[in-house]
Amino acid sequence: MDGVRFERRSEGDYYKVILHIGSTYVPISDEDVEALKKESVLSGAFLGLFLDRVGYSSYLKEQLKAELEKIGNPSEQLSLLQQAIQKL
Repeated sequence: MDGVRFERRSEGDYYKVILHIGSTYVPISDEDVEALKKESVLSGAFLGLFLDRVGYSSYLKEQLKAELEKIGNPSEQLSLLQQAIQKL
C-alpha cells in the first residue's frame, strides 16, 4: 500500500501507534506521539519535527521523503497526517 499513515494499536501492545511508510512499518513511542500532537497544532515546523522524531535514521528519512513525493502532493499528505495524529 502506498502512502504514509498512522495505525492505532491496542492498549496491550508495547507501541500503541505504528506508522506505515509504503510497505514499511515504524513503531512510534508515546513520547513522540505527544510531541507530534503538540506540533501539529502549531503547524509551523511539523515536517521538520516529523522527520526528526519518526525518521530517526537517514534511511527512514529518505523513505519518508520519497513516499511523500511519490504521492504527488506532500503538503496535503502532511495535513492529513497532522489531522490523524490529533485523533490518536
